[in-house]
Amino acid sequence: MSMWSRSLSLLRAPLRHNVIQKAHITAKPPKHHLSTGEQVIAMTVMFATVLGPSGWILAHLEDYKKRP
Repeated sequence: MSMWSRSLSLLRAPLRHNVIQKAHITAKPPKHHLSTGEQVIAMTVMFATVLGPSGWILAHLEDYKKRP
């Protein structure tokens, strides 16, 4: 098999059209409605979980630079 035919076969594979069936997703009303207070608490916990450690690292960056 020559180099050209091998490279053409590699390029031909992604160009094939594969039919993929879509998932049947339907939107329904929620089973349990969250109050505004519950949403605020959940968002606060999520932001603190993500931004807390990164904020700590950025606040103490100079301390980390001084370590040998």
